[in-house]
Amino acid sequence: MPRRTATMLASTLMLFALLCAGVFIKVPYSEMSPGPTVNTLGDSHGEPVLNIAGRKTYPTSGHLNMTTVRVTGADYDMNLLEAVYGWLAGDNIVVPHENLYPDGKTEQQSSQENAEEFSQSQQSAKVAALRQLGIPVTARVIVSTVVKDSPAEGKLHAGDVVQAVDGRPVTGPEDVATYVTRHKAGEPVEFTVLPATEVAEAAKAHREPTGSARVSITTGKAEGDGHAVVGIRAGSDHTFPFTIDIKLADVGGPSAGLMFALGIVDKLTPEDLTGGKFVAGTGTIDDKGKVGPIGGIQMKTIGARQAGAEFFLTPAENCAAAAADVPGGLTLVKVSTIDDATKALEKIRTGDKAGLPQCSSTS
Repeated sequence: MPRRTATMLASTLMLFALLCAGVFIKVPYSEMSPGPTVNTLGDSHGEPVLNIAGRKTYPTSGHLNMTTVRVTGADYDMNLLEAVYGWLAGDNIVVPHENLYPDGKTEQQSSQENAEEFSQSQQSAKVAALRQLGIPVTARVIVSTVVKDSPAEGKLHAGDVVQAVDGRPVTGPEDVATYVTRHKAGEPVEFTVLPATEVAEAAKAHREPTGSARVSITTGKAEGDGHAVVGIRAGSDHTFPFTIDIKLADVGGPSAGLMFALGIVDKLTPEDLTGGKFVAGTGTIDDKGKVGPIGGIQMKTIGARQAGAEFFLTPAENCAAAAADVPGGLTLVKVSTIDDATKALEKIRTGDKAGLPQCSSTS
């Protein structure tokens, strides 16, 4: 066999072997890529994303798009060839699998957690938006979850409104833990609650719930330091003076909070917030309107620009990472609160781009 032919054959066989190895060798990585964006002022699957009833609303224009990231599933085994392709592809990021699914979390567990965070983000978005507009919101402390086989199981239930512990009124979820841990393990603690069933019935009848119940629970011992516990997680719930429904399927996590809040503000404000401009963004939001950081910021800026966004509302803590690789034609606007965001939208609406607080690689 001529030397040249032999060399070509050997090279072909080696390339084939490498390709086979790339396909069959599994690596502990996952891939992130830009996901779809959704205009919170518009529709999704034929239904309004934001539906407000019982309060006057106003016409809106432009876009306030929330952004998403696609990720490979927890059970997906990436091969070496896919990992290399992902590293080379400009719009994708390959990250260690444990970054997306820590502690061996399954896809089902991750989806459940994301759904809970998404639900909480909707509540916080409503609270932040109404408070931004000066509309009163009533807060109450509830039982979020009851731990299986704990002292509270069968005595307290998710959705119960906690009014007092040992006769002391509670004003925030942290009060519940404070009052319980004043006891020693094995001592009784008394909860005054409005049962979840009564709260639900009152809501259907459009009346205030009545009929508080006193529940005595013998505390258990926590693992580790042995402090007293009853086995519940307390959280916050709110009652609103009118109905705000947020409908968006196949989305999870808390990162749409800011854009939901701005969409609500826009619909309840006579003046058009965007002035017809295409604005996208991301960020968690708490009840006080503080904007928090999110993951996958570069994927979200890419997805926003591909959808047509000109401006991107960026959490302050994500600014440096986002500014490291900005898609052409997209202006990154730095925000720390919902108030920052509404003021930025005013500048965008009036064309004052120079006055916008923009992200930089050092911010």
